[in-house]
Amino acid sequence: MVTRQEDFSKWYLQTIQQADLMDYSPVRGCMIFKPNGFELWEHIQAAFDKRFKEEGVRNAYFPMLIPENFFTKEKDHIEGFSPELPWVTEAAGEVLEERLALRPTSETMIGHAYSKWINSYRDLPLMLNQWANVFRWEKRTLPFLRTSEFLWQEGHTAHATSQEALDRTMRMLSIYREVIEDVLAVPVFEGEKTPSERFAGAMNTFSVEAMMQDGKAVQAGTSHYMGTKFAEAFDIKYLNSDNEHVYAYTTSWGVSTRLIGALIMVHSDDQGLVLPPKIAPQQVVFVPVGPWQKNPAIMQKIEEWQAALRAKGVRTYVDDSDNRPGYKFNEWELRGAPVRVDLGPRDLENDQAVLKMRDQEDKLTVAGDQLVDQVLQELETMQGRLYDRAKAMYQENIYTDINSLEDLEAHIETCQEKGKAAGFVLAGWDGTEESEALIKERTGFTTRNLPFNDQYGTKDTCIVTGKPAAKTVWLARAY
Repeated sequence: MVTRQEDFSKWYLQTIQQADLMDYSPVRGCMIFKPNGFELWEHIQAAFDKRFKEEGVRNAYFPMLIPENFFTKEKDHIEGFSPELPWVTEAAGEVLEERLALRPTSETMIGHAYSKWINSYRDLPLMLNQWANVFRWEKRTLPFLRTSEFLWQEGHTAHATSQEALDRTMRMLSIYREVIEDVLAVPVFEGEKTPSERFAGAMNTFSVEAMMQDGKAVQAGTSHYMGTKFAEAFDIKYLNSDNEHVYAYTTSWGVSTRLIGALIMVHSDDQGLVLPPKIAPQQVVFVPVGPWQKNPAIMQKIEEWQAALRAKGVRTYVDDSDNRPGYKFNEWELRGAPVRVDLGPRDLENDQAVLKMRDQEDKLTVAGDQLVDQVLQELETMQGRLYDRAKAMYQENIYTDINSLEDLEAHIETCQEKGKAAGFVLAGWDGTEESEALIKERTGFTTRNLPFNDQYGTKDTCIVTGKPAAKTVWLARAY
């Protein structure tokens, strides 16, 4: 097996394949979600969906095919997505009168619907979400992180006032942070995107960014404040309480299956997948060992513990295959099961079991009457431990003392020589696209976001010009 240090990209591909999460499709850039991979998405989906519904956001579904004329209504939007759009031009053997795009996102289709559904201030706020697949024809692909077709959620809301819309934009960003940090155990950097990185057609885009073990960034979620731009494009007007026809203020926000790639890259090790317990398809795996087939009491005891844990909401699995114990142990290491419980004849005789946590080397012998409580405790402890470990990794790869492009170039070169991650760099920026483009051209680093707080300090001078900085920005290479 290749290690993370030897080749991070190969390690990543090796890890997801050995964990049986996906397979390649015959269509370039598309992938097949195998059950273990799709179940990760199901648990992510459930965590978000619960919180969306608590916010009063309801689920709907809109068509995948979008007429070409919809995109022409908002100039920035079509310009932003045009290079990535796949088009349907023919159906039933006939050339279509108008091309249909496979949805890259649904602002246009939903804007069209909202223009019909919103007539009065009494219709607001209107807050819908959809779970769907989208298409963006990527030139370079990487399973889960960047594919031509992927799964996501996209929320779209309309409001009577700018402040209500902006509040909703920020609230959804905070929900993204909450779920990603609490459920996926992945710390994030919150902030606002620069104008060049803004969602096509948005007034403001806000993001949560995660750092992978190789120091690169993954944009984990985005929330967009649209102002009235899409409302004007799609005529989303309503009669307000003063009997005036005015435009609604809209938002959109989304996360995708790239979160699966992010949690793998943040937590896994050279032995394979490491999964936070809250997200793992199999949280606890029971492995009978020794001549257990000749001793029915071993399976009886496992079934007893399994029933007790399932009653507590724990996802369990019994590996009663005829493979050797060593093979089973290795297989569940590769698949990232948080807790493994081994039970053999001697353990049964001594009324105990052996626990192995995926992220720790040592095993733990536990009395039988304490096993259920101990497993529950270990799951909770491991969840927090993985977050703390990721946070510590972040701290080791954050650099706040780089003040010029020359410093950044030297930093990158030094990291390459030492086999270290170049990480996230806090820099001053003069606010110009020219400086932003030069950073990318010379270093491959891009602006990730403008942090909301000064937890890591602020920068007074622009990293490019040396002149006073207008903004403090996170820089990193990104997937």
